[in-house]
Amino acid sequence: MRPERPGDAPAIRAVHEASFPTGAEARLVDLLREAGRLSASLVAEVDGRVVGHVAFSPVTVEARSVGAGLAPLAILPTHRRRGVGAALVAAGLDACRSAGFGWAVVLGEPDYYGRFGFRPASASGLSDEYGGGDAFQVVELTPGSLPAGAGLVSYAPEFASLG
Repeated sequence: MRPERPGDAPAIRAVHEASFPTGAEARLVDLLREAGRLSASLVAEVDGRVVGHVAFSPVTVEARSVGAGLAPLAILPTHRRRGVGAALVAAGLDACRSAGFGWAVVLGEPDYYGRFGFRPASASGLSDEYGGGDAFQVVELTPGSLPAGAGLVSYAPEFASLG
């Protein structure tokens, strides 16, 4: 695991294109990078080849509190079920904590993300703009930093490109 470096963009794009049915997530990462909104962008390498990527970008609650949004996470199909995704998520959360983010959100599979401490955000009074229900989850990275009851969590404007 390592932070994204200059020159990694084509390999990161290829990982996302191989992992999702459309190029939307690959475009999203490119747009976040161009806008300077990749708060944490990590890759997993095997034998010098990028096989996985995770991105975190700023999210806000009522413009009062800034957290990190995990999205997207992609692993090449040939490298799935080997712990690559879990290692990327854990390293990414550590990077967000080190960067001063007190909390993070994800819209994803509760059973998968629960192992990293994520829990339904609705239990903390948080909601998302995509109607994710229990799939919209939050984890507190720094004790006492979670904006409980704060309302709607807004993602970076580049997420609107996903349609």
